[in-house]
This record gives sequence, structure tokens and C-alpha cells, in this order.
Amino acid sequence: MKNQNPILGITMGDPSGVGPEIIIKALSYKSIYEICNPIVIGDAKVIKKAIELFNNDLKINAADETKNSKFTLGTIDVYDLNNVDVDKLECGKVSSMSGKAAFEYIEAAIKLALDKKIDGTVTAPINKESIKKAGYKFAGHTEIYAHFTNTNDYTMMLAEGNLRVVHVSTHVSLRKACDLVKKEKILKTIELAHSACLGLGIKKPRVAVAGLNPHSGENGLFGDEEIEEIMPAINEAVSKGINAQGPVPADTVFSKAKGGMYDIVVAMYHDQGHIPLKVVGFDYDEELQKWKSVSGVNITLGLPILRTSVDHGTAFEIAWQGVANEDSLVNAIEYAVKLHSNN
Repeated sequence: MKNQNPILGITMGDPSGVGPEIIIKALSYKSIYEICNPIVIGDAKVIKKAIELFNNDLKINAADETKNSKFTLGTIDVYDLNNVDVDKLECGKVSSMSGKAAFEYIEAAIKLALDKKIDGTVTAPINKESIKKAGYKFAGHTEIYAHFTNTNDYTMMLAEGNLRVVHVSTHVSLRKACDLVKKEKILKTIELAHSACLGLGIKKPRVAVAGLNPHSGENGLFGDEEIEEIMPAINEAVSKGINAQGPVPADTVFSKAKGGMYDIVVAMYHDQGHIPLKVVGFDYDEELQKWKSVSGVNITLGLPILRTSVDHGTAFEIAWQGVANEDSLVNAIEYAVKLHSNN
């Protein structure tokens, strides 16, 4: 190895989606190789096809051991699972072959990280329908990682700039999400949020806890979850030395956090946290008919290994057309390096 930079395994994601394209774009940056040693966990033939279409200046080093990697700008190292028939690859479409391949990349990355052969993982997007079509019953990356690392207490954190959000629940129906607003789950999420900020080098984290109901229930007028579940969780967190504040009405808490009042926000459910992050990080230009920016990072907290991810999906509608934006992947790699350096 040429340096002491962390080795990051970057899973290729769904081969039918934008993963291969954003990977070769991100790994053409000199700045990435200055901070880490990236290795793609995927299929060398698919990466080769993406290079031929979008960046012929790059080369491939396919290997079956991470120790055989070059970690050199201009050559993409691929931990090659060789599990895609490129002739049958349907770009931009749901496919059991692509779903199976994407799942196997994740499984391999987790094993490499648990075996200490890589220092962290960064994931390109998967398609949940393709994963299901391949026979796997997982709601998403977070649940797959939790399963293969035997982790019970975990949550998703999204980050864009100084706006950071963690979730009490994620991939469940809104009706079920309300049922999951319970003191113990909220408390555990507050604790994970606090630890995440410490891991990012924030010495005295300020954790804002969002309310579930309009106006945080207005003292029980619009719901009693704040009184019966959220406030007791906040009080216990405070008793443990955590600077947890709230419940803060969800229609103002994210603006306050973005402005610097809080270091992280505990959201009660998926869309409550995702919408403000994507309003900040995603910038679509109707005149240009393209995304000018698709930034933001998804991080799984509570795992025994490091995992960051892009904060967008497989984007089948633009896959393999040369227009996919790599910003979120670059952000995810940078965040992984930051988290590794503080742990």
C-alpha cells in the first residue's frame, strides 16, 4: 500500500441504474485519491462498459483480493464478483439479475469490512423492486446491513452541509410510523444522534427532537404523542448528559438546524426528515432538463462497521445516458473519510 489513507469499498449498486456511471465519474477526481484508497465492489465487465461509454481515459484493475489493488488515479480497482451477464443487462429496467448482483455486492462489502480488509463502505443505489424480484426480503440497504452485522439498534442519518437528520423510523407506512413513536425508540435514536455528532468531531452536540403532530401537538390539542412519548424520551436523554431539546415543531426545526441552531435533528419518520434534506441538496433545472446538483449523504448509525451512501435512487429514467450527477457519491466518500478519521 502506498499510503495510510483508509480503504473504502464502494459497492456498484444496481448495474441497471446510475451506479456504474457515477462511480467512474467520482473516481476520476484527483481529490478522492488524495483522501482515500477506493475499491469498487462490483462487476469489472459492467465498469468496463461504463468506461467505454463515458470516460475512455480510465483503466481497470480487476482483482479478487483487496491487497492486489493499485489505488492509483486513472485506474479503477474492482473487487470483481463477475456476476452480471453484460449481454443480458437491461439498462434502466427492473431486473432480477441486477437485483441479485446488487445484493451480492453489499454482502461482500459487509464481509470485507467485518474481516478488516477494508476500513469502510460506501454504497451506490439499489432498486428495491429488483432486490425483491431476486428473492430478497429487505426494505433497503439499512436493513441489509443490520441483518448481516447482527445489529438491533440502528438508524439512518442524512447529511447535507451542516443539516443533519436521523430518523426514529424509515421504511414503513406512515400509519405504522406513528405507532413506532415510542419513548424507548426515540431515546435510542437521540443517543445515536449524539454519538454520530461526536464521531464527526462536534464536541458538544445540540440535538433537536422534532414533534410528530402539527405544532408539536399544541399541548395535546392535536395529539398526545409529544406528551406521552417524545418529552419523556427527551427528559431521560438530558438526564444522561445529552443536550436534547424539544419537541420542536417540524415546520421550523429544520430551518433552525440549517441556520446553525442545532447540530442534528431527530425526525419521527422517513419523509419528515428526507424532504427537507432533499430540498436543500437537490437542485433541478427545468430549463436545462437536468439536475444541477444531487448532493447529500446517507449514513447508517449503530453498526460495527462504517457505511455511508448516496442520498438518491437508481434513477432508471436517466441511467446509462451520461447525465447522472456524481455529487452525492463524492459527498458520501468524503463523509466516510471524515467519520473514519474521528473514530
